Amino acid sequence: MSEIREQVDVCVVGAGHAGCEAALACARLGLETVIFTVSVDSIALMPCNPNIGGSSKGHLVREIDALGGEMGKNIDKTFIQSKMLNVSKGPAVHSLRAQADKAEYSREMRKVLENQDHLTIKQAEVCELLTENVDLNAGFLAKKRILGIKTFTGAIYECKAVILCTGTYLKARCLCGEAITYTGPNGLQSADHLTDSLKNLGIRIRRFKTGTPARMDKRSIDFSKMEEQSGDEKVIPFSFSTDPNDVQIDQVSCYLTYTNKITHEIIKQNLDRSPIYAGIIEGTGPRYCPSIEDKVVKFADKERHQVFIEPEGLHTNEMYVGGMSSSLPEDVQLAMYRTVPGLEHCKIVRNAYAIEYDCIDPMQLYPSLEFKEIKGLFSGGQFNGSSGYEEAAAQGLIAGINAAQSIFGKEPLVLDRSEAYIGVLIDDLVTKENFEPYRMMTSRAEYRLLLRQDNADLRLRKKGYEVGLVTKEQYDYVCKKEKMIEEETKRIKNTTVGASKDIQEFLERKGSASLKTAASLAELICRPELNYESVSEIDLKRVALPEDVIEQVNINIKYEGYIERQMRQVKQYKKMETRKIPENIDYEDIESLRLEARQKLIKFKPVSVGQASRISGVSPADISVLLVYLEHFKERKALLDADSNKE
Repeated sequence: MSEIREQVDVCVVGAGHAGCEAALACARLGLETVIFTVSVDSIALMPCNPNIGGSSKGHLVREIDALGGEMGKNIDKTFIQSKMLNVSKGPAVHSLRAQADKAEYSREMRKVLENQDHLTIKQAEVCELLTENVDLNAGFLAKKRILGIKTFTGAIYECKAVILCTGTYLKARCLCGEAITYTGPNGLQSADHLTDSLKNLGIRIRRFKTGTPARMDKRSIDFSKMEEQSGDEKVIPFSFSTDPNDVQIDQVSCYLTYTNKITHEIIKQNLDRSPIYAGIIEGTGPRYCPSIEDKVVKFADKERHQVFIEPEGLHTNEMYVGGMSSSLPEDVQLAMYRTVPGLEHCKIVRNAYAIEYDCIDPMQLYPSLEFKEIKGLFSGGQFNGSSGYEEAAAQGLIAGINAAQSIFGKEPLVLDRSEAYIGVLIDDLVTKENFEPYRMMTSRAEYRLLLRQDNADLRLRKKGYEVGLVTKEQYDYVCKKEKMIEEETKRIKNTTVGASKDIQEFLERKGSASLKTAASLAELICRPELNYESVSEIDLKRVALPEDVIEQVNINIKYEGYIERQMRQVKQYKKMETRKIPENIDYEDIESLRLEARQKLIKFKPVSVGQASRISGVSPADISVLLVYLEHFKERKALLDADSNKE
């Protein structure tokens, strides 16, 4: 029999948020790339919440954009409401969040993929990975090397790298009470064959669960009983390349309502019919995004829970019921939803459901997101045990970049915890044992005052430029911006004002203490009631500057002490991260290591002393032993190299 056999550079399996970023990155770097999806209609699908960004997730979107990714640009073109969260708190936790028109978001991303050079979209189910054994003398830790993929219809695509971005589709099943359908999200076809191939290659698989609420018919909802939630008057774009004037649009409203005692009582009376509590669900669900059943059981003292009613788009009447995801039977769902103010006569368009799926233990990955034991195989997104569109897209982008770097024979792009939220996300996944879907949170980032969403371009544009995804024009602007920030900060620090009558009157008007002696403008800006903008009245030599420059000057001056302290902490952290651990190290040879530490180090195969120090079960004393051993290892290697040179 004849067969289809094609040769390409990269195969991307899955076209969700991770797959789109991975495929675009590879294609934009000039690699012939094929992206496979079980349905072309599912490209960049939003099967759950209709929004992008949010607390800490907004940081990820900004970082994706700074590196040359697409998510920020796409939401800027398709949002219907935008809001900056946590504005009453410090800049470290400010996070942008936008409601998307779900259909438009998917359609727009598909358009980008369809018109990208070097990128082909293929509707097909990938069922097998093709590999070969690696010569053990080649110096690789990997035991196998990727050769390509095989589809369910028998087509073979030979390639240099494969990126797995299967999301929630692998052996997926959806549960609504006693009713179980063996499909992926939104009733789309599941991918039932790839898991067996992965297991045959020795890849460890786990079973996770997530869920989604019902969708309501807008015409059946009484919004007068709810609190209206409007967007920001002035919209700030996600992408650094979006003109702010282009996103000042008329926005739609969201609404807030609450569950009550009657809602909770209906849920409690029917817990035995919930697959979660009836033992039907095998997978582990996300702790930080629980179903309404979980909330009622775990927070029994709470009399009510927030429910957000959000539009799914401009051209549909479907409304998303945020905060009430469930796997209860259809009749129970309708009864509980109708106890919520404003939903008394609601009509369900789509039932809430839980979805179970196969994913991997991400400890099998390097920080580059390449599998340790299969060279050329990368993975990203929910397949790595994370949750969320933004977490998925971030991993997809890094996996795509590093697949390309590997093919080009270059060092991988690895962002550490002091450089980006993406670095924190990936480091947590590959270093820490996660037994539930991982969700990004600001509290996970130790250096969050440095990793703000407002300075993602200053932190990461250079790396995107060096990789090849950021244009010279974009990078040149960041360099110019850095210079403007530096010069203006210096000027403000060196500009002083005296205790004259005009200055005292100004301070009194602003509710600020009077001056007893001369002070710099920087000292005044540090006062809680003042900022860079408000002192413009007494800053006679000020020149007009771009808003993004002004924002950075204000933050740098106001939080200078805190920023400097974190930078000192980062300096110490970097020392550990730069101490690399050789691939061929034999931990069994380090006799002074405790047994638990030795077992964990063998299991995780950390690439640096810093990563080793974050592994649970490896103590500071173990790290000291490891450092001493590495010094001896280095000396022995130097002697061996010297002897071989003599020969």
